[in-house]
Amino acid sequence: MNKWIRRIHRWVSMAFTATVLATVIALSQPEPLVWVSYLPLLPLAVLFFTGLYMFALPHTTKWRARRQPT
Repeated sequence: MNKWIRRIHRWVSMAFTATVLATVIALSQPEPLVWVSYLPLLPLAVLFFTGLYMFALPHTTKWRARRQPT
């Protein structure tokens, strides 16, 4: 599962970058489309949660290792 989370995080980061670039281009037009500024929010939320998971993973692994009797 960890490999899938990392892979999803990488692909969504590319999608996020593309939506941010599209937003910058759309808002720099003479008549900007304001709704385009909301497009990066969905990939950003996915990046937030997958990033939290990857951040907490080493800590939870150490915690589980200490709890298991040897």
